[in-house]
Amino acid sequence: MNHTKSEQLFERSKRCIPGGVNSPVRAYRAVGRNPVFIERACGSKIYDVDGNGYIDYVCSWGPCILGHCDKEIIDAVKDACDRGLTFGAPTEAECALAELIRGCIPSMEMSRLVSSGTEAVMSAVRVARGYTRRDKIIKFEGCYHGHSDGLLVKAGSGALTQSAPDSAGVPADYAKNTLVARYNDEASVRSLFEANRGQIAAVLVEPVAANMGVVLPKDGFLEFLRDVTKTNGALLIFDEVITGFRLGLGGAQEYFGVTPDLTTLGKIVGGGMPVGAYGGRKEIMETVAPRGCVYQAGTLSGNPLTTAAGIAAIRRLCAGGKALYQELDRKGRYLADTVKTAFGEKAQVNRAGSLLSVFFAANPVTDYETAVRSDTREYARYFNYLLDHGIYTAPSQFEAMFVSAAHTQEDLEKTAEIIRQFVRES
Repeated sequence: MNHTKSEQLFERSKRCIPGGVNSPVRAYRAVGRNPVFIERACGSKIYDVDGNGYIDYVCSWGPCILGHCDKEIIDAVKDACDRGLTFGAPTEAECALAELIRGCIPSMEMSRLVSSGTEAVMSAVRVARGYTRRDKIIKFEGCYHGHSDGLLVKAGSGALTQSAPDSAGVPADYAKNTLVARYNDEASVRSLFEANRGQIAAVLVEPVAANMGVVLPKDGFLEFLRDVTKTNGALLIFDEVITGFRLGLGGAQEYFGVTPDLTTLGKIVGGGMPVGAYGGRKEIMETVAPRGCVYQAGTLSGNPLTTAAGIAAIRRLCAGGKALYQELDRKGRYLADTVKTAFGEKAQVNRAGSLLSVFFAANPVTDYETAVRSDTREYARYFNYLLDHGIYTAPSQFEAMFVSAAHTQEDLEKTAEIIRQFVRES
């Protein structure tokens, strides 16, 4: 493929944008090349500025579950544009979207719309602290919850110690109340509760980790988190920015049958527009201003374009119902089975519905420690081969692959053949 225009745009961008990109993973550094610049998209395909077309399994990192340029969503946004871009005042559409969210995810009795997943998680953590009158939270190694200061942390000398900042510009005091446990490790969570009795406000978790590659919870792990938080008077927060409306209309909490106290959403809720939402039981959410004393605000929260897109998207998902999600699951299973057959013991595939990752690892990937043992050089070779043959996947071993309703059987079969071809030529 010719990428001349992409190369030129990248050089131009580097002169005015840090690293030439507005989000680090777009830089393609992990796979040893420069990024392709996208011009347009439709259905399951995206097209770059050089005219190359790709079958897209990034799907804007998840929200395009119906594919790109879904007509009903685009028409809803165009109609909203004609009435005004932003009012900074209440609209009926905000209420309608909140009602749709509650109908699909009953645990979100009340919710607040924001503009990003980062903002949603940051706000949910603040609510948990305000409600419990406690300061400390537990998060898990390898789980990403946005780039707010208190969550950009890593374990210090051990995973059970208070954490040091994981980014320059984050004061240690911002991170000192964030404790880091090991995903899928009950003992690490118990130890933190024992060492910090009566001080932990919440446990924050991706119910399916999707930012160290896709890592599923072990049987009983989410149930354990539900029990241990109740026992210790803490809240359980599910970060469903990735899994919300992806694993089912009710998200991961429906998929696994575990109900959290607070839920954060993003991406899909806006049908591809910038959005986030957080919500939970009424008694907890009524601590949020102006009803309560936990302050959070945003001029563009619940703006007309986002709510129009979100309403259209969720209605489409509701209309598709179980049949839509069964078909997404079938497509995800087809790709996973293709990889397993093609690579044998050389690669692992973790999958939950239409969300999956290929790990170049000899042993199962069950947590952060086993994820980082993966062969990132082999993944880079795999990624570059697929990209050069018209298959667009995540430019990092530690990101997810997304399947959409727009992917056809022909798309899947072409993808499968390119994967088998890569194996034959390796």
